[in-house]
Amino acid sequence: MARFNFFPKTQFSKKIIPFKDTEEAWFWYVRSERARREDALSLKVESIEARPCDPDDIYRFVMQLRKRKKLNSEHLKVLAEYGWKNQPPDPRVYSEQRTWAIWDEALDRLSTILKSKGIVELDEKHCRVQP
Repeated sequence: MARFNFFPKTQFSKKIIPFKDTEEAWFWYVRSERARREDALSLKVESIEARPCDPDDIYRFVMQLRKRKKLNSEHLKVLAEYGWKNQPPDPRVYSEQRTWAIWDEALDRLSTILKSKGIVELDEKHCRVQP
């Protein structure tokens, strides 16, 4: 049986700020993967804030949605293609209207998990009611 070693994450002295939306989180994930593929020595970016998750966390959430059949291969294709371009489809362009609908649906499904984990900020309509 495989044995896994778990190491505690280091505590950041930087302020941890959630992503403003799921689209920002997705583009951050794709940029991180691109840097990893290009054999970047360090993915750490000197900035004022730290991110609330690792890029691998977002990948894991997408694969969970895929496994539960909430995302299909068409969703994944659109997320990968436009994530790599680092821009969303433009709904004003006729040829990208269907792609934009798929993009929006995929991000909507991903946002549920990311908001529940505190990775993406909750907006007004998703705020938790305080007793």
